Amino acid sequence: MRKVARRQCGHVCFECEGDPLRVSVCHCLDCQRRSGSAFAAQVRFSGKNVTSKGTWHEFVRVADSGANVLQQFCPRCGTGVSYHSANAPEIVAIPLGLFEDPYTFEPAFSVYEHRRHPWLAVTGNNIEHQD
Repeated sequence: MRKVARRQCGHVCFECEGDPLRVSVCHCLDCQRRSGSAFAAQVRFSGKNVTSKGTWHEFVRVADSGANVLQQFCPRCGTGVSYHSANAPEIVAIPLGLFEDPYTFEPAFSVYEHRRHPWLAVTGNNIEHQD
C-alpha cells in the first residue's frame, strides 16, 4: 500500500510503502514545540520504504530522551516534514496530518504522558499509554 504525505505548498512530498512501524502521539515538550500544539502525532516508517521529492532544511536538537533529533522542514512554507532520532536513523517519522488520507492511521501509543496536558485524553482502540 502506498501512502503519500506532502506540505500545503506541495514543495516536499514523501511516498511511503507498506505498513508503518509505529503510529503514536507524543506529549513531550519538544514535540509540543515542534508541532505548535499540545502534542504531536506521527507515523514512522523504515527509511528504506520512504522516497522523497523536493528539498528541505534541517535542524538538530536534543530530545527529552537526550538523543539528537534531526528535523527536516520545508524551505518554502517552514512546516516540519519529517524527523529521525540519532538513536534510530533508519526510521523516518512523518507528521500524521501531512498524509493525503490521515484517517487511515490510528495511534497505538501515547508517550511522555507525564507531560500530557490535564485537559487532554487520548482514546481509541488498544492504545498503550507510557509515561
